[in-house]
Amino acid sequence: MTKLKEFFKKISHIVKDSLASPLLALLCNLAIAYLVYFACRIVFLLVNYSYFSDNLSAGHLMEMLGGGVMFDTSAIMYTLSLYIVLMLFPLHYKERPWYQKMCKWIFVVMNSLAVVMNLCDTVYFQYTSRRTTSTVFTEFQNENNLAGIFGTEIVRHWYLVLIAAALIFFMWKCYVKPRLHYKRLNWVKYDLTCLVSLLAMVGLMIGGMRGGFTTAVRPITISNANQYVDRPIEAALVLNTPFSMLRTIGKNVFDEPKYFASQQEMEAIFSPIHMPDSGAVMNKKNVVIIIIESYGKEYIGALNHRNIGPNYKGYAPFTDSLINRSLTFEYSFANGRKSIDAMPSVLSSIPMMREPFILTPASMNDLTGIAKMLAGKGYHTAFFHGAQNGSMGFEAFARATGYKEYYGRTEFNADPNFKGDDDFDGTWAIWDEPFLQFMEQHISTFKQPFVATVFTASSHHPYKVPEQYANEFKEEGGNPMHKCIRYTDLALRRFFEKASQEPWYQNTVFVIVANHTNRSTHSFYKTDQGLYSIPIIFFTPDGSLTPGIRPDAIAQQASIMPTLLHVVGYDQPYLSFGCDLLSTPPEQTWALNYNNGIYQYFKGEWMMQFDGERVKAMYRFRTDPMLCHNLVGQAPEQAQMEREVKSMIQQYMHRMNNNQLIYQP
Repeated sequence: MTKLKEFFKKISHIVKDSLASPLLALLCNLAIAYLVYFACRIVFLLVNYSYFSDNLSAGHLMEMLGGGVMFDTSAIMYTLSLYIVLMLFPLHYKERPWYQKMCKWIFVVMNSLAVVMNLCDTVYFQYTSRRTTSTVFTEFQNENNLAGIFGTEIVRHWYLVLIAAALIFFMWKCYVKPRLHYKRLNWVKYDLTCLVSLLAMVGLMIGGMRGGFTTAVRPITISNANQYVDRPIEAALVLNTPFSMLRTIGKNVFDEPKYFASQQEMEAIFSPIHMPDSGAVMNKKNVVIIIIESYGKEYIGALNHRNIGPNYKGYAPFTDSLINRSLTFEYSFANGRKSIDAMPSVLSSIPMMREPFILTPASMNDLTGIAKMLAGKGYHTAFFHGAQNGSMGFEAFARATGYKEYYGRTEFNADPNFKGDDDFDGTWAIWDEPFLQFMEQHISTFKQPFVATVFTASSHHPYKVPEQYANEFKEEGGNPMHKCIRYTDLALRRFFEKASQEPWYQNTVFVIVANHTNRSTHSFYKTDQGLYSIPIIFFTPDGSLTPGIRPDAIAQQASIMPTLLHVVGYDQPYLSFGCDLLSTPPEQTWALNYNNGIYQYFKGEWMMQFDGERVKAMYRFRTDPMLCHNLVGQAPEQAQMEREVKSMIQQYMHRMNNNQLIYQP
């Protein structure tokens, strides 16, 4: 019995000594912070349960709660960064009572603010259907009755006040202080331990703030919550309010200009609402969209007889052969310069203006896309991307726009028919050739009709190809991209060879489009026009689309969705910031992109550059491809083009800020 008591006494001393360490005390307190955030999320769910109760299974709830940990981590690392540094900084006075009391106050105050913000949003969510962002300060900056509103809501939701008080009391009472004897410390050992701990924690803090450590991870934003939800409204359960606030401070890019006095005046000039043709009939064609990483038009010989020369062969022979059987466009443009710009443009017809759409609070608006619209007509929908699941926010955006199935690196690795991470490129994703074969295998099991989209990855920095092709594809013309383009073109060839043997092939419309351009060799592709020049190819094996390179119409990523909807005979109204390239008169087709504060508007013979206030340049981009002659003030079309681009901008900003990105009768 005596030995047992001595054993428990030793265990007690070990625990106390462990808690005496600044690092372990800090970790205990961070655990308390996580518990508090989790409690706030449960309260949020219970108070607003009716918003989430439809089809809410235990498995899906666990998925959302698990996803919330990532956003909680980011918020905790941001809000407690000062506290973490103060706790671990190698400073002798850290163990003085007054110093530890200061740290405790910082911890409790910062987390108390988080509690208040989260619980306030428990109520405010019922009016907005989403987490509050930094735009709330602008929204209510001219209101003088906020005190009365807050007072009323506090009375009505008195139980939330009690919950807040209980959580704050919990943090105060359970806070763990280091218990070191100041006069007995070995300062050399102490300082070294604190310094090593601090450096380690700084690395963890950076990863926590960003949402991960891998090269595929970008700093997470509120739109990443869509990765864990089935409906946009559920993202509020995954997020927390401190994170939503912090991620949107200074990023309210959709400041609506006042070019026109009314919605009616704007829509008389430009309307994003598309009405179906009176005779539209759904034909149930399958849709396959292939978004190719960095596949700029410069690399494709068939599209450069004018810009580079009639003898230019390019680096994509299969794509050239496909163009001979496809409908494509001599003038075709990306709406942005990043992968995260391409996704909304291609799949939802939402071009990039000012900042990437999915990095802004507007990404939490009600949203549609080609997958969601065709799913409503009985289409099976699936998205493929060979990177780490969740990379670039693609999974979240795909799910938000109607793709029911997602196939990433995780699903590829789980398929026994493929080699798993043996086909990983070591940086970004699975190599294009095996991943496109993986996609073909899966879509061949889908019930028709279906919408399948893939985003490739191999034609990208660090400009590598698989080892088996190292001697076949080498750097050409001083540009390492060229070997990557040849490899991806080969991967496309192998995909189409396999797909052409499948029964669904003849009943399919394929779209091949680049997400953006990449490293350029030729001067044209370094101009403001060339930087956005990409291929947009529509291929129908049954010949239902007349092949040819059209020199008259202007294509853009945002016009892909309305054009595809025309091809499949979609018979419902929808919203799109593009045009149907098959039914719109060529002179009325257009493209818009945003370049470092300048809107570039292509229409007819002209490219206009507009800074939001005035027209900066007018170029005859067809006959002046190098944009040498600025004819601002000399073009008779300038006034009308300025009115059109202003209407597009104001419509875009208005709809972003007022959650009007879907057709509403």
